[in-house]
Amino acid sequence: MISVRGVRKSFGSATVLDGIDLEVHRGEVVSILGSSGSGKSTLVRCINGLEKLDGGRITVDDFDVSHPKQLAEARKRSATVFQLFNLYPHMTAVQNVTLAPIQVLKQSRTQAESAARALLDSVGLGARADAYPAQLSGGQRQRVGICRALAMKPSYLLLDEITSALDPEMTAEVLSILARLAKTGTTMVFVTHEIEFARTISSRIVFLDKGQLVVDLPTGQFFAPDGGMSKPRIAQFLSKMRKD
Repeated sequence: MISVRGVRKSFGSATVLDGIDLEVHRGEVVSILGSSGSGKSTLVRCINGLEKLDGGRITVDDFDVSHPKQLAEARKRSATVFQLFNLYPHMTAVQNVTLAPIQVLKQSRTQAESAARALLDSVGLGARADAYPAQLSGGQRQRVGICRALAMKPSYLLLDEITSALDPEMTAEVLSILARLAKTGTTMVFVTHEIEFARTISSRIVFLDKGQLVVDLPTGQFFAPDGGMSKPRIAQFLSKMRKD
């Protein structure tokens, strides 16, 4: 599992994470909600070791992300998809997907390419495998990013606002892929503003506000009048998001 214990993170005088406790078990889909600046993306960056903790401890299958040697092992078990695709522009879609399996997992080029083409085909990009990122739409590039993460065969998929830069049609394309992954039992930590989609696919909802974890509830309970909705801050947030 992913274990987050008493995690604190500040940038200068601003406290972004203030004593966060969280566990994610295999097979769960945990959606993290909260307004901009609540610490959602920072938490994901701490889990994958991109941000140094100021306090507390994070482990991925018992590997401590604060220790360089253990971080390498933790990263083999989790993969992150960011909101800004981060594809290599000089590489085709299939080359972007095969790079890490060849270099990190030491797969043969033939093995990695066969798996990459199968992944791209599974998300409707089989015919675009040899296209460069500039030749793909935003939704297609984000699907390549998901395939690149899945190619590492991670135990945990970390998704950080991956639809925020997409228009509604492209967002729908990407969310349909995530819905399929959720049905297959893929473990996901999903930072999002897609409230109704989070309600549909999530095992649990976590709500952050000003760097603090306000609630961590089963999805049905989170949206129940006597559950998460009974907290004024959550009710206010959901009301605003639905109006937007």
